[in-house]
Amino acid sequence: MHLSIKILSVFLLMLSCTLVLFSGCTGYSSDNYISGENESLISVAVSIPPQKEFVEAVGGEKVNVFVMLSPGSNPHSSELTSGQLKEASKASMYAMTGSGIESELAWMDKIRNLNPDMLVTDCSKNIIPIKDGDGEGYGDPHIWLSLKNAKIMSENIFEGLVSLSPEDEDYFRKNLDTYEKRLDILDKKIEGELAGREGEIIMVYHPAWSYFARDYSLRQLPIEDEGKEPAPLDLAELIDQAEENNIKVVFASPEYSTKSANVIAKAIGGRVVLIDPLSENYISNMEYVAQAFAEE
Repeated sequence: MHLSIKILSVFLLMLSCTLVLFSGCTGYSSDNYISGENESLISVAVSIPPQKEFVEAVGGEKVNVFVMLSPGSNPHSSELTSGQLKEASKASMYAMTGSGIESELAWMDKIRNLNPDMLVTDCSKNIIPIKDGDGEGYGDPHIWLSLKNAKIMSENIFEGLVSLSPEDEDYFRKNLDTYEKRLDILDKKIEGELAGREGEIIMVYHPAWSYFARDYSLRQLPIEDEGKEPAPLDLAELIDQAEENNIKVVFASPEYSTKSANVIAKAIGGRVVLIDPLSENYISNMEYVAQAFAEE
């Protein structure tokens, strides 16, 4: 198709696709960042919902966890409310992703100043980030979207909890071992589901899945460009790439617009499938995502 005709077609598709906004779709409620009144528990704050499962898996009945990211919020631009800051001021431990999420970088100094005695655990310790270009900076911040990285993050959480409650080390260790076995089992299952798909392209709206793609030898093709919706010319090029690679599924995320994903899907005769990088139910969500990629 001639480029000018392709761009015109993209314009027409953009007009025909409506903007759908999603709110409160990350699978958790505001109750998840209310700390409660049981002072015998270790109060732990986390930046994003998947970390809640990590902390609860390791800490078991000895922890109380609250999530700083509000439901439906974009982790790259979210700001804290006064209520969330109040909750953070009560925490004994903060498990930060440490991977360069913009919101976390913006609010950590404020939280530290409010709660100088709080232990800060860096969940990214010992994780090698995926970097582009000159290799400077944090790299891809979505480190949790790898089951292998989730194990490391859980181990860092274990170390933090032990430093706060050394008498419970055996309890935490047993929980960690159990959770890591679950992660290993799912990792092997996904390897089997995606066997033979090495080198294939997955088209995603937001470039959150580079660690997942690395683990299973896939290639990620993002629609979004540095946080911006693609221009019509870029959309036309993406449509060409999708057609060249026989892509029929475009993956989008609940916290972002699906407008561009719908435009591309309509142009290629495909469909949009939502996958959530921020689901609190981490293991079950990763299993769902793997199945979605495998069926693409």
